[in-house]
Amino acid sequence: MKVVLLAGGLGTRISEESQFKPKPMIEIGGKPILWHIMKEYSYYGFNEFVICAGYKQYVIKEWFDDYFLHNSDVTFDFKDGAKKVTIHSQHCEPWTVSVVDTGLNTMTGGRIKRIQPYIGNEPFMMTYGDGVCDVDIQELLKFHQSHGKIATLTAVIQEQQKGVLDIDNEHAVHSFREKKATDGSLINGGYMVLNPEIFDYLDGDSCVFEQAPLQKLAEQGQLMSYTHKGFWQCMDNKREMDLLEKMLAKGNAPWKKWED
Repeated sequence: MKVVLLAGGLGTRISEESQFKPKPMIEIGGKPILWHIMKEYSYYGFNEFVICAGYKQYVIKEWFDDYFLHNSDVTFDFKDGAKKVTIHSQHCEPWTVSVVDTGLNTMTGGRIKRIQPYIGNEPFMMTYGDGVCDVDIQELLKFHQSHGKIATLTAVIQEQQKGVLDIDNEHAVHSFREKKATDGSLINGGYMVLNPEIFDYLDGDSCVFEQAPLQKLAEQGQLMSYTHKGFWQCMDNKREMDLLEKMLAKGNAPWKKWED
C-alpha cells in the first residue's frame, strides 16, 4: 500500500527555516521531518511513498537524489582522467519514492487529486509532512478495513487550530469544522487511510481537502475516526521544532521506534 505525503505548502509560520526549503525538509535530529514520518511508516512495513511537492519542490528531489550516495561507502577512482565510482555497501531504507510537483499554489485536495495516476484504483495512506506520531499504523489499517467506509482519519487531542470532529460511539464522524480557541475536542491528526473513491470528492487545484470533501464524507457517513491517545505533535512554528529537537536529543522521541 502506498503512502501519500503532503509536502507542498509554504510553511509561513516557521519562516526562519522555510524561506530556504519546504517545511517538511526542515531538519530535526539531523534529518528532515519528512524522513522521520517515512521512517514511521517503514517501521510498519510500508515502503512506497508518493510525495506531493510544490514550494521549492526541487529541494526534495535533490535531497533524495543524494540520499543513496550519502548513505553508502564508496570509492572514487580518478585515474586515467575519468571518474569511476564503486559502491561497496549502502545503508538506505528499501524505499520507492515518487516526488510529484503538484503545483506551487495548489490546495491540499488538489494535490491529492493530482497524484491519482500514481495511486490507481487502490486504497492508500495519507498524512501531512509536518507532524510525527506514535500511532500503530498496522492497527489503524485493520480498523479501516473493518468498517468498509471510504475514509479513516486519526483523531488526537491537541489544543491547536485543526479540524474539530463530532464522533459518535461507533467511531463515525458526523461533522467536520475548523477548531475554535475554546475547543478541547478530538482533532484531525492526519495519518489517514483512504479508498480510491476519495478521488471522486476532489475537484481541481482549489479544492481544500479538509473542507468540502471531508464535510461531505462526514454527512454521508463515509468518514470514520481511529482514536489515538498517545503522542502526536505537528511542527507549525519554531517553538514546536525546538521541542521535537530536544526530544530527540534526550532520547525521548516517542515516534522514533526504529534503531539507528
